[in-house]
Amino acid sequence: MKKSRFTDSQIIAVLKRAEGGEAVPALCRETGVSTATFYKWRAKFGGMDVSMMVRMKELEDENRRLKKRYLDEKLKAEVVAEAPSQKSGEALSAT
Repeated sequence: MKKSRFTDSQIIAVLKRAEGGEAVPALCRETGVSTATFYKWRAKFGGMDVSMMVRMKELEDENRRLKKRYLDEKLKAEVVAEAPSQKSGEALSAT
């Protein structure tokens, strides 16, 4: 995943300044972000403080890790299900 140029606290500070009444285009020029980026930040992090933002990122990482683990286990189960069941001493016949 691409690392952001801005820390969590910097993003929150920019959003707080906009809530305080600063013009969004001027704020974006000053910080060096596009207005689209600002509005994405506002949609994702609006109303949060830094601790909530950190917790959300931790939960996203945990969710990503659990999804990967689930897919690995699902793949293992599919391989086991597709493997031909053999009785002891019985040879595979070539078909």
